[in-house]
This record gives sequence, structure tokens and C-alpha cells, in this order.
Amino acid sequence: MSSTTSTIPEPGRPALGTPMVQISGLHKEFGALHILKGIDLQITSGEVCVLLGPSGSGKSTLLRCVNQLETFEAGQIRVGGERVGFAEQTLPDGRLARLTEKQIAAQRARVGMVFQRFNLFPHMTAQANVMEAPIHVAGVPVPQAKARAMELLERVGMADRATHYPSELSGGQQQRVAIARAMAMDPELMLFDEPTSALDPELVGEVLNVIKDLARSGMTMIVVTHELGFAKEVADQVVFMDDGIVVESGPPAEVIDHPSSPRLKDFLDSVL
Repeated sequence: MSSTTSTIPEPGRPALGTPMVQISGLHKEFGALHILKGIDLQITSGEVCVLLGPSGSGKSTLLRCVNQLETFEAGQIRVGGERVGFAEQTLPDGRLARLTEKQIAAQRARVGMVFQRFNLFPHMTAQANVMEAPIHVAGVPVPQAKARAMELLERVGMADRATHYPSELSGGQQQRVAIARAMAMDPELMLFDEPTSALDPELVGEVLNVIKDLARSGMTMIVVTHELGFAKEVADQVVFMDDGIVVESGPPAEVIDHPSSPRLKDFLDSVL
């Protein structure tokens, strides 16, 4: 009998080491503006991918396409092996069949997203914000949702602020609640769109520490950030985008410490 053991993945989640996100030939246009120009990217289950690049390079648009907050003109996105936004089979005329809003909502529920602005419901406490989606989207009973919310608030260091309203919390505290809220649906993938850019400098560390904790737990993540120290410490893959294309990608020791393209070198000089 073999002495080796195997890891059984959770239902609906790829095993570690298999692709969680596969993006191929992705194009996105806003009128005459061609924002994404054929993005190819693969992120393995359990991997942290950090997107770097100047404003307007397409990083946030890419995240919004992954989470179906934006449609795209060409290409394909798969999350957990499932094609995003479209059915696997084409229509008789060869066109792709768009999923229904209900099907899209089900796919979107598998992805947690944290924005630059915290977007908490101002009339709800921290705990109620975290409970909202499990109750009204997933149909979780209130007692169960309440207990889960407290677990998540504890995880992000906000259990003692559970009954506080967003106006009573600092920016860093609000963002930590937003992270707990995004985790409440038990997502397979977490997206962070410059989660510290709206924070005062002294509050950045507390939010990055929460994201680092998620990384250590094996959560697959795509993080848009300018925090190079964070990228070098946490990222498995760093992707530098400019003008809608991937210019360089690879381990942080290569991309950040030994950039090969002039565009990336100029960007790093401007950030540093």
C-alpha cells in the first residue's frame, strides 16, 4: 500500500496547483477606447497574483471583467474551469450564448471583490453588512449568518466593532469590514482593486496584514496595488500592465528586482 496521501479539494474548488483563473485573448473597449488588447493570464489555485501598472493601463477593468461587472468584446475568462458569462455550447449560428442574469449572479457569488472605496451600507452595522449577502443572496438562516459574520469580523480584527456603523469606523476599519463582507459568501477567488489607495498612510498596514493572512490561508487572489513591498512579500506572480497589454510577468524577484523592459523600469522608478 502506498504511503503517499492526496489532498481532496473542497467541492466546487480546484485542487491546489490547478488553474483557478484562465484568461485568453481578452479585449475590452469603451467606445473608441481600446482598454484591454488581448490579455492572456493564468493564475493557479492558491496563488496570489499582483497587478502593477500606471493609471489607465487596464488593471481595474480586467478585475471588473473577471467579476462580470463589465462585459468584453472578445476573448474568454474561466474561473474554476467554468466559462464566465457565456454557455459552453455555441448557438446554431455559431454565436456564443450569453448566460441569464440569474446564472451570472451565481457565478459572481463565487468571486469576492474589495474596491478602493469601501462601499459599506451606511445604515447597517459592521455585522449587518457582513450578513447581508449570505441572508438575501444565499438564503442562509439569520442565526447562522450572524455567527459566520462574527467569525469573519474576528478574523479581520473587527469583532469588537461589530455593532458600529461605518461612520463610526476609520477608513482602515471600514476596509477590513469590507474584506469580511467579501469573504462571507465563501468565494473561490478574491479580487482587490487598490484596497489601500483611499487610506491614510498609517492605516495601510492594518489592511495589508489582513490580505497577507488570506494569502497564508491559501486563498487565490488577484490584487491591484502599488505597494511594492507587499508584492515582493506575498505575490507568487507579478504582472505589469501598460496600455492594455501585459508587458512583463513572473515571480516578484524577476519582475520587480530585475525588470527587463524600459516601460517597467520607468514605472518602478516613479513608484519608488
